[in-house]
Parts: sequence; C-alpha cells; structure tokens
Amino acid sequence: MPMEKDPQLGGTEKSGEKSEMYCSHCYEDGEFTAPHITNTKEMQAFCIDIMKKQGWNSILAWIFTRSIPRLKRWKK
Repeated sequence: MPMEKDPQLGGTEKSGEKSEMYCSHCYEDGEFTAPHITNTKEMQAFCIDIMKKQGWNSILAWIFTRSIPRLKRWKK
C-alpha cells in the first residue's frame, strides 16, 4: 500500500515512531500484524483485500502490491 494512502500514514516501531517501510495494516509496535502470512503471494492477497475494502480498483491494487517481494521482510 502506498504510505500516503495508509490511513495511519505507516505502521509503528516499538519506539512509537512511524515505520517508513511498512503500512499500519501490516506492522504495529515493531511487529508484523499477520504472522500467519508466510509468503509473498499470501501477503499480496491480504493487501489487495484491504485495498479493495478501501475502494481501490482490483487492478490498481494488484499493481501496487507487485513490489511486495522486494520488501526487506521477504528477502532472504
């Protein structure tokens, strides 16, 4: 999700600071909010669902989530 579209403008670190990398739906208090999501396809589906609930077009949501595999969380 583009940070500027996140209602909270980003998740939070343990210190309370805003995360510059993860949105508020995925990251809170320095932890991922959905530890059951174990791969990029699941994360992309999770994010698309949230974005569609916010009124995003399915195609645009998919386009914006294509970068998920490049996030630090998913790099090995």
